[in-house]
Amino acid sequence: MDKRVMLDVVNLVKHFPVKHDRRAVVHAVDDVSFSVERGRVFGLVGESGCGKSTCARTIIRIYEPTSGSIIVDGEDYASKPERELSPLRRKMQMIFQDPYSSLNARMTVHDIIAEPLRAHGICASRRETGEAVRDALEGVGLSGKHADRYAHEFSGGQRQRIGIARALIMRPEIIICDEPISALDVSIQAQVVNMLRDFQERFSLTYLFIAHDLSMVRYVSDVIGVMYLGKLVEVCPAAEIYEDPLHPYTQGLLRAVPIPSRRGAPRTERAIEGDIPSPIHPPSGCRFHTRCRRRMPVCEELSPPLKQLEGGRGVACHLY
Repeated sequence: MDKRVMLDVVNLVKHFPVKHDRRAVVHAVDDVSFSVERGRVFGLVGESGCGKSTCARTIIRIYEPTSGSIIVDGEDYASKPERELSPLRRKMQMIFQDPYSSLNARMTVHDIIAEPLRAHGICASRRETGEAVRDALEGVGLSGKHADRYAHEFSGGQRQRIGIARALIMRPEIIICDEPISALDVSIQAQVVNMLRDFQERFSLTYLFIAHDLSMVRYVSDVIGVMYLGKLVEVCPAAEIYEDPLHPYTQGLLRAVPIPSRRGAPRTERAIEGDIPSPIHPPSGCRFHTRCRRRMPVCEELSPPLKQLEGGRGVACHLY
């Protein structure tokens, strides 16, 4: 297998200013680092509001990074001006969470999928563009005859397939999947995930797969990163993180997964106490210490770095 690192995120930071307080910022992403090898899937999980989607949108430069490096196939795109991002757009595409808001209601399916081709001047004629759009639609299980219809005429699952076709038509090497199935019916989710896996294997694609469904992330990922309040707290091979989670937050997430019960209703355990603190005023030291059952005095004072352990594991916790 090709061990070339396709995506290397180094000390990535993204802060948003607070309108009513010029001195305050939202610590959306704080010093996040990870790498993804070619043809591999890096899953990013965590509670809502932990910074997963912001991290993804910063990597693809929808948001401007506050600091850090975004190295794609050996080239750092973090500080490049917008006019120099065309190579990044061709190498990396994104599938968005909501198939209802991510497709322009005023454009036909043909124009939605063809827009990247036109922006980069890839096709030389309308005929060539039309053939590429038809092939892209058929590749995701839709008919080329759908090209002249509008997004509102399709179901949620079909709309997400259109979004996938738009991402794939550029033949990118990296695809960021920002919770691509969370807005879909359960009956459709498996179809979309299996299709993404098929494309990944067929074209040796590199995925950054973001989700809050731990079982789904385990199914699709090679390596999993766990985020909490803007920080990456654990990185581990997908199988091991379920067998032996190290960080107390990861352990809590896994304990909260519903367990089937003989009586029919799924059983869950309240595994994490309290609520997520404000990202405007995050706790000092370890950001999880306010909810951690195993906290120590040092946890309130010092922020633990992501310590590298054996077997490609990493954990940001004073217990290790």
